Amino acid sequence: MPTELSSDRGGVFAGDDPFAIAKAWLEEAKAAEVNDPNAIALSTVDSSGMPNARMVLLKDIEDDGFVFFTNYTSTKASEVLATGKAAFVMHWKSLRRQIRVRGTISKVSDADSDTYFLSRSVFSRVGAWASDQSSPLDNRGQLEQQAKKMKDELGDDPGRPPHWGGFRITPLEIEFWCDGPDRLHDRFTWRRDAVQSDWIVTRLNP
Repeated sequence: MPTELSSDRGGVFAGDDPFAIAKAWLEEAKAAEVNDPNAIALSTVDSSGMPNARMVLLKDIEDDGFVFFTNYTSTKASEVLATGKAAFVMHWKSLRRQIRVRGTISKVSDADSDTYFLSRSVFSRVGAWASDQSSPLDNRGQLEQQAKKMKDELGDDPGRPPHWGGFRITPLEIEFWCDGPDRLHDRFTWRRDAVQSDWIVTRLNP
């Protein structure tokens, strides 16, 4: 059971498992959002401490983590591998809610990456081979030529390239936010000092 520092948490915030709450909110968003209800703004920092942010698609909410997939040679991957930390925000205008997450990050298993990669369309799989993500590109025609070349080489069932796979963010902090009247929003933060520690739940001022 989490330790509660407020006594009035209920409604869409109710529950003893923040991952279950996040899953429930995402399921609601799937019925309400027009496009990409699983889109997150992923934040990282480079070697100088300069922050970076970009949209990626969250592919799974596990019992103790959030999973997305990318090119391991991309800027985002290089930054998370260097620091071992990341943050993201997931916002749904239709529900007037958002979830903020901060925590440690690590690669998922090769088996998990293989399973997800093979679920993608052939064209998406070829694209993962063809794109040297984040590196300079002279023109789109060059990319299209590379994609055609890879399609011819790989055939109709390309496997996962070694430079592509999943990351899991294991949170130390999760914040649930819901719009309120007169800008008196509701915010609850779940925090823990370490992955093995118990959660402490706190209501925050909007």
